[in-house]
Amino acid sequence: MESASEMVPFPLLITPIESNYSACTIPYRFPSDNPRKPTPTELSWIDLFLNSIPSFKKRAESDATVTDAHIKAEKFAQRYAEILEDFKKDPESHGGPPDGILLCRLREQILRELGLRDIFKKVKDEENAKAISLFSDVIRLNDAIEDEGKRLENLVRGIFAGNIFDLGSAQLAAVFSRDGMSFLATCENLVPRPWVIDDLDTFKLKWSKRSWKRAVIFVDNSGADIVLGILPFARELLRRGTQVILAANDLPSINDVTYSELIEIIAKLKDEGGQLNGVDTSNLLIANSGNDLPVIDLTGVSQELAYLANEADLVILEGMGRGIETNLYAQFKCDSLKIGMVKHPEVAQFLGGRLYDCVFKYNEVLSL
Repeated sequence: MESASEMVPFPLLITPIESNYSACTIPYRFPSDNPRKPTPTELSWIDLFLNSIPSFKKRAESDATVTDAHIKAEKFAQRYAEILEDFKKDPESHGGPPDGILLCRLREQILRELGLRDIFKKVKDEENAKAISLFSDVIRLNDAIEDEGKRLENLVRGIFAGNIFDLGSAQLAAVFSRDGMSFLATCENLVPRPWVIDDLDTFKLKWSKRSWKRAVIFVDNSGADIVLGILPFARELLRRGTQVILAANDLPSINDVTYSELIEIIAKLKDEGGQLNGVDTSNLLIANSGNDLPVIDLTGVSQELAYLANEADLVILEGMGRGIETNLYAQFKCDSLKIGMVKHPEVAQFLGGRLYDCVFKYNEVLSL
């Protein structure tokens, strides 16, 4: 069901007045920049979105659920390219100046207006089925690690490995189309630590000392990301006594998992007793975040999520869109974790890291 209620600020976010919250991590322009001339950062991101058009067009053309999909795909490609070229001439056109949120929103708006509501549905379903078939093996490997710190690191590496399944990245879309993805091989071949932002050792210490009572996890992609990355980690939190709220998108966007899809995935993974490979799931909740983009502005989430999250003491933003390109520097009233893989060269350059580098940013809020 699509969320129809009014959006509200995420209650654990330190408000914009208190923290100067800006959803976008990378500053696209400064007050001193000419409002009529695009900045170098704006131009590089406009080009990034231009380069993604062919892969989106290809997905749209192959959507068998849409009448005249090839015609609509061509219209999408033309309209979106024209808007992006307009931004190069006048950054204040189309509601600009452009940033990652606006560029994503305009792309989704055009797709939906043309009736192309979920062009990645087929590949999402295929990847979910593959990942579900591997879930028990991944759990068995994790559970066999007796050392708590090593098991946690293995779970974290699984999140990074799963997160590489991202069809919003033109480079990764091409690799996936050609080779597919091997989850276990990706786990073994992550860039070596220290990562570009690496607070894992600090998080391990906190993990060993206490359990959080309630965690909110903003989830990202379908397939290996949600099933083999996030769910084993969530299961471990459940096993430690933490209530876990998984917040998923309201509407489809790229290959991000939606609220309704996540409910189906969890139902398929549970056994007859409602357990996830021996762990009780009565404390696992699925929430509709109200979001409809691969990035998120936390000044507007669903009332349902706001209510469920109100007393959480851990917030996790997973994925490049929600945890790196937006909200990397967001401040919360509780402990927070931003975790994701760097899949755009522009982001790697901004962070001073490598392409496919990893971000594990942990902020602890000390009790008064």
